[in-house]
Amino acid sequence: MTRNTIRRNTEGDLRAPKSSERAIGSMWCEVKMSRILWKGLLVSPAVLAASLVVSSRALAAEQPVEIAATEQAHQLQLAGAATEVEKSEIAAVTAETASVASNLTVDTIEKESANLYEAFANDPIAPVAEQAKALEVAAADLSETKPAVAPANLSVEQPVAEQIPAVAPAKLSETQPAVAPANLSAEKSVAQPEPISQSTNPSAQPQAQSNVLEQINQYSAEDSSSEDAAGQVTSVSQLSDVRPTDWAFQALQSLVERYGCIAGYPDGTFRGNRAMTRYEFAAGLNACLDKVSELIQGGSRNLATREDLASVQRLQEEFAAELATLRGRVDALEARASELEANQFSTTTKLNGEVVFALTGIARGDDAEGREADQTTAFGSRVRINFDTSFSGEDLLRTRLQVLNLGSFSTNNTKTAEGELRFNAGPFGEASNTVGLDALLYQFPLGKSTTVILEANAGAADDFTNTVNPYFDGDGGYGALSNFGTRNPIYHLTGGSGIALRHQFGEKLELSLGYLAGNAASPTRGNGLFNGSYGGLAQLTFKPNDNMALGLTYVNSYNFVTGTGSNASNFPVRLGSFGFDSDSTLPVSSNSYGAQASWQLNRGFAIGGWAGYTNQRILSNLATPTGSVQRGDQKIWNWAVTLAFPDLLKEGNVAGILVGMEPRVTNSTNRTLPEDKDTSLHLEGFYQFKLSDNISITPGLIWLTAPDHNKDNSDLVIGVIRTTFTF
Repeated sequence: MTRNTIRRNTEGDLRAPKSSERAIGSMWCEVKMSRILWKGLLVSPAVLAASLVVSSRALAAEQPVEIAATEQAHQLQLAGAATEVEKSEIAAVTAETASVASNLTVDTIEKESANLYEAFANDPIAPVAEQAKALEVAAADLSETKPAVAPANLSVEQPVAEQIPAVAPAKLSETQPAVAPANLSAEKSVAQPEPISQSTNPSAQPQAQSNVLEQINQYSAEDSSSEDAAGQVTSVSQLSDVRPTDWAFQALQSLVERYGCIAGYPDGTFRGNRAMTRYEFAAGLNACLDKVSELIQGGSRNLATREDLASVQRLQEEFAAELATLRGRVDALEARASELEANQFSTTTKLNGEVVFALTGIARGDDAEGREADQTTAFGSRVRINFDTSFSGEDLLRTRLQVLNLGSFSTNNTKTAEGELRFNAGPFGEASNTVGLDALLYQFPLGKSTTVILEANAGAADDFTNTVNPYFDGDGGYGALSNFGTRNPIYHLTGGSGIALRHQFGEKLELSLGYLAGNAASPTRGNGLFNGSYGGLAQLTFKPNDNMALGLTYVNSYNFVTGTGSNASNFPVRLGSFGFDSDSTLPVSSNSYGAQASWQLNRGFAIGGWAGYTNQRILSNLATPTGSVQRGDQKIWNWAVTLAFPDLLKEGNVAGILVGMEPRVTNSTNRTLPEDKDTSLHLEGFYQFKLSDNISITPGLIWLTAPDHNKDNSDLVIGVIRTTFTF
């Protein structure tokens, strides 16, 4: 092709000789330039115009490349997609292109065209017949997939080389956009953008611009989809941090390779040990559900093969018995749950109880009066039923009903409170089978560290304070057998109805305060909440750790006695035992001080004990036909050492040994007030054997060396076999 020919084709009607060599070369040029110019289209029209000239120069310098079948398909996409109707628009395109080309110099056009022609002439070109055949095959394949939409101004008969004006605008500025060629994309199979001319009327530009933007968006979507497809994990081996030894490897392999709904992270990791967020869970679940829905709607056979169904059926047959058993158990559980719901006791109240069966008897010894105690064997019981109600989950309303029929030894046999059992009728009490309200209290939190306890009936110190005597203070049902062995006797100097609180100073220090009246419900003279018997208790409990506790206790009481120890220590209510013929009781007040400690050295051994001192003051004189009593003070001491062996021989079992002195009057201020001249030791041993979570059997012995602190009385031995049921 001569320079005049190129000039005529550029400035005039852009027609070139229809030789195969020139047509093929033009196609190759268009493919090269379209690849370069398409990315420029996404930047700006001005960059495209500049790229047109630069790319033409670069093409001239490139080495000849053999045309592949893929490039031929792209050439066919541009040359063969035009229709006959588009022929009428060639003139308009030619005129528009010529107006743009007029902005360039003739020398520039000639130089660029010559370079292009020399590059084309040097390319090895296949025979035209073979190329045409290849183009027909590519066109057939392309028509079956996605037909390309060519611009309306392209002609089938016009060579592609003639459709690309190798021109650039005279000025490249930001305010004046460059002319965009009509056939920029040789790789893209979607609709081609309409040519945009500088001289186009603005009213006619929106339609063309919308088409261009639509095609750009579609091209971008295709690129992103291709990237996503390339990043989709199709094999679990593509996840770099997943190993066949991982416990969930098979499950992950199924999700990745069978259902394709796990993609991993962009860096090729799965991060199986990392906690996921709710958003990540939702995204993964949604992807799997979408994939499953797609497989179901598409009738995919990958969901379950015949082999899978056969395996499931075989497993069902092999485990038919187990499955039937499981179904039966589930049905039974459902029936029981329905029965419980229909017959539940209460939604706020729990019922629990304790039943004590006791076989007791005196093996040998004298009573407090020096006579041989009756060696009788008794069998009795104590039954307690608790209704524990909570309205907020943090409060407690306890209602306890009790009935007991085991008489006390102090009333009938020993004539002293020493050695009295904890689960019988009590010191000098009488037993019956009458059901009574034994305890009624309500406790609730007051802030985070304070608990308030309201005692309405039969309140006791252990309801609101720590008696610091683990393994022994089981209130008769567990632990120690005797009243004395249960807790320090000074705790018995308060009881009845009243109010108490517990306050925590951190985790190690606790303050307990309580005021209980013995006959608060009676409005008669000398009774009531403040005019009758009462006991006020204050205690600081220090727990440096879970295995150690120390309690310092003070009790101020009026008309209360401990109910343990000698008759002299309980003198205000035991006048008859000293020969005073009177049914009256002496008014008495006392101030008591106690120290309790417990230390669990290891899992199988704990040591503890206490010491207590009471200053008991007789407040009035009493004259009787058999003698008189003058006002005065009695000093009363008690102490004990405890050894506990938890989990001995079996977990849940407890063995306990206690050695101590029950309350003894060591000194009196006048002769009318009795004293204990001798010291009696209280020795107690028991072994609590746990048959089950609900049944325990506790055999034990109580040995008093000098009953009623009188060495003239022979040793007293009491045997007990206690069986405790809980529910």
